[in-house]
Amino acid sequence: MPKTKREKKNQLFQHKIGRREFILGASSVGLMATIAPGMLCNSARALVPKKGGTLRVATMYGSTSDSLDPAIINHSFTGFMAFSLRNPLVELNPDGTIKPELAESWQGSSDSKTWIFKLRKGVEFHNGKTVDSSDVVASINHHIKEDSKSAVKPMLKSVTEVKADGKYGFVIKIDQPNVDFPYIMSSYNLMILPAKDNSIDWRSGIGTGAYKLEKFVPGVSLYMKRNPNYWKQGRGNFEEVELITVHDASSRVNGLMTKKIDVIDGCDIKTVDMLGQKPGIRVDEKTGLGHYSIPMLTDKAPFDNNDVRTALKLAVDRKMLFKNIFRGHGEIGNDQPLRKGYRFFDPELPIREYDPDKAKYHLKKAGYDSIKVSLHTSEAAFPEAVDLAVLYKEHAAKAGITINVVRQPADGYWSNVWMKKPWCFSFWHGKPTEDYALAIAYSANAPWNETHWNHERFNNLLKQARSELDESKRRDMYGEMQRIVRDEGGAVIPYFHSFILGCNDNLQHGPMSPHMDLDGFRMAEKWWWKS
Repeated sequence: MPKTKREKKNQLFQHKIGRREFILGASSVGLMATIAPGMLCNSARALVPKKGGTLRVATMYGSTSDSLDPAIINHSFTGFMAFSLRNPLVELNPDGTIKPELAESWQGSSDSKTWIFKLRKGVEFHNGKTVDSSDVVASINHHIKEDSKSAVKPMLKSVTEVKADGKYGFVIKIDQPNVDFPYIMSSYNLMILPAKDNSIDWRSGIGTGAYKLEKFVPGVSLYMKRNPNYWKQGRGNFEEVELITVHDASSRVNGLMTKKIDVIDGCDIKTVDMLGQKPGIRVDEKTGLGHYSIPMLTDKAPFDNNDVRTALKLAVDRKMLFKNIFRGHGEIGNDQPLRKGYRFFDPELPIREYDPDKAKYHLKKAGYDSIKVSLHTSEAAFPEAVDLAVLYKEHAAKAGITINVVRQPADGYWSNVWMKKPWCFSFWHGKPTEDYALAIAYSANAPWNETHWNHERFNNLLKQARSELDESKRRDMYGEMQRIVRDEGGAVIPYFHSFILGCNDNLQHGPMSPHMDLDGFRMAEKWWWKS
């Protein structure tokens, strides 16, 4: 019987994430074992991981409200912890493709509403229990249950059933077609944990990851030891890993320079070039898909008026910020979360220019000759947040906007300020797809909708684009969504940031992830010490 156009495209999609990702998923160590040593070039030899040693990482992130619950992971400390202790079903590659992780394979139905997964056999949790389909069902249900506050709940909103299909198979049914559904399974929230009492055991820290939890003090430190039975060849190379929270940038640098720390994030852009010139220190930089955001709660006055929001977007000189604050690192933002690197990014959407007179015009439309607003900021959001707020204040004054900069303590910022104060700072890591990036922060009722924004046309387009197989139509839909967020959304997005790490020069790694900090949060799993 002839196949329909949809079936042919779906079959092609399955082939792409089947055979091709099987090749991508082959372990480099396993491949090297089949090649004669004399055939290896020097660069290939240099990338053969070495076992042993301790990795000590200092991050600017961390809060006393941090938890082992995968539903509420939301920054570098907990993301690093998640990927060190646990595994998701699917791994996101640095180039944005996906490959099997705990899932050995998957296949979608012709209408992309039924997804059949097969689990990798023989993988064990840290306690020796073999991973099976009951663990997967419980892990996914943890995020979709009625009282769940999970960040990925909106991404799984269409799921109607998750059921086991034998010991190593499971089926996920959704009520809306979604051709990108397997990408969701790469999320750092969607780790597979042991089933327990009709739920999951997340409190013990037990997972399938490269490291076993020894000690976790929320907002302070994490200590782990290597899992000797880790199932991935060439991964999990350190004997011990320690992660500590150090909010102060100069203290992180001092730790690196005195060799008490091996890796730091949140490098001070003003001094990062000098840091890289220090003996034994290397700076690794990756311009990524993440961005810095200044979200307004659109259900709170005066931010419930789009002309006020537009005025605030026009009242910041992005080019000056890029030059004076970010010193050419990263890329200028345009008040929507997608940039080049996303498949459906619209390069023709004009970058919003600084225009105080036009900002005044929009204030006048909103009924204001001038306006005073408070902007809550902290280095906890990102290292340059306070400096950016002060410079923004100067820019906005020329438009008749008085910004009261309120500096907040780093500890508790994400639980007490973000999504609580009407206007504040935040940051976002890159996401695997446009749908993910837009849905998690802008769809109605999403737990991390940091602007409380609800736009009917946007919400409808988001649903339509998930099921559309025609690439041209999808591009048009995502292009319109980018324009809607830019022109009507509640976030000022001035900048796409670079991931900048200060490292001990003896640390080795392969291609770095552009999606999240600390090499996609997989640094402990993927890096190693030079021989």
